Amino acid sequence: MVKYISTRGGGEPLSFEQVLLAGLAPDGGLYVPESWPSLDIKSLKGKSYIDIAEAVMFPFVEGCIPHDDFRVILEETYSADIFRGGMPAPLHHLRDNLYVMELFHGPTIAFKDVALQLLGRLFDYVLKKRGERVTIVGATSGDTGSAAIEGCRHSEMLDIFILFPDGRVSDVQRRQMTTVDAPHVHNIALEGTFDDCQSLVKAMFNDPAFRAAHNLSAVNSINWARIMAQIVYYAHAALQFDELVSFVVPTGNFGNIFAAYCAQKMGVPIKTLAIATNQNDILTRFFESGTMKIGGLNPTMSPSMDIQISSNFERYLFDTLGRDADVLKRLMAEFQQTGEMTLEFTSHDLKAFRTSEEQTLATIKAVHEEHNYILDPHTAVGMHAAQQLAAAESTLVLCLATAHPAKFPDAVQRAIGQRPDLPEHLSGLMSRTEHLTKLPNDLQAVQAFVRSHV
Repeated sequence: MVKYISTRGGGEPLSFEQVLLAGLAPDGGLYVPESWPSLDIKSLKGKSYIDIAEAVMFPFVEGCIPHDDFRVILEETYSADIFRGGMPAPLHHLRDNLYVMELFHGPTIAFKDVALQLLGRLFDYVLKKRGERVTIVGATSGDTGSAAIEGCRHSEMLDIFILFPDGRVSDVQRRQMTTVDAPHVHNIALEGTFDDCQSLVKAMFNDPAFRAAHNLSAVNSINWARIMAQIVYYAHAALQFDELVSFVVPTGNFGNIFAAYCAQKMGVPIKTLAIATNQNDILTRFFESGTMKIGGLNPTMSPSMDIQISSNFERYLFDTLGRDADVLKRLMAEFQQTGEMTLEFTSHDLKAFRTSEEQTLATIKAVHEEHNYILDPHTAVGMHAAQQLAAAESTLVLCLATAHPAKFPDAVQRAIGQRPDLPEHLSGLMSRTEHLTKLPNDLQAVQAFVRSHV
């Protein structure tokens, strides 16, 4: 049975159930497994997505959820009723050694559905067993919020508060959150950036009295269960081939690429892992220089990646530092105080690429013209990197498509002169009534709102 520890070394090892409900560790760290389970890769060849999900994730929940119950949860989550065609992560062969992994077949047409549809069911299962209720607070740069609300909207065991940067998410992203009319769902349009939203969420978790009074929990990728669910699609994709594959992941908050790193640690046959950033390239600059330094944040057509502080990077850093919590705490304190930290590594596990706004548009246009295939701008950031990696490597390269192009119709229209249609189940989205509250970038104001609406 896997136990979990904080990246900052505080407290005793916890069970999956405790980590699921806690989200962020009391010492400010993130929970990681004490050790990485090993997968029997040969035995998983030819297995279904649900079979592979069971093999990947059951070691992480063992001792908290019986095997048969967990199988039922997986079958409900990854069904044809939830994911169109019953495939959470189908592969599309673009050309030669380049593939697209489509992660937009869930209810909110973004990759977050793959994990958050499971997370909502895990919350329901555990909370009903314990007879408890939680208050979920989360920050979103666009997709997490809608996927979290969709995953939790039917639960009777929680209230959910989602903070998003006012005016910095697409109309489709905003409406997917704000048109949900449920008494326990609350959308907060914050006067600030995504990093401000994320900082306020962490501040609420780091307020012991507030955290205890409202039994806070998290749906952001600070919650280990999110990462756990994302490991699955890397394993499933890699097992479709008889040779090593490489993955390119467009990322801002580092959670999706960290899940790929976890898959590699568990034995999934992966040759290269690469991140792709837009012009807000703090992660690419780190992997190029060893220095992480906060700079100005520039709004882009790929807003979910407009991030300067990648919360999941701490998990990767902890593992890379040999799990030395003292060194990690010193570095994180330095970064918080100065906005900069430097590590002296001789090599890195990851490659990194950046894509400009002009290159993003050009990539959408070229792929559409050459392959009659439409990319959303985040996927285009990844595709620009994937094309470079595919040219340099002889192995197969899989680029993650993190959102349906209809979530970002303005960017797509700029690139190809046409607006992609929303899937049928979202066809009336733009005419539905919105429900949201605008609040200043102020911790006390946000906490007062939560207190009055729980």
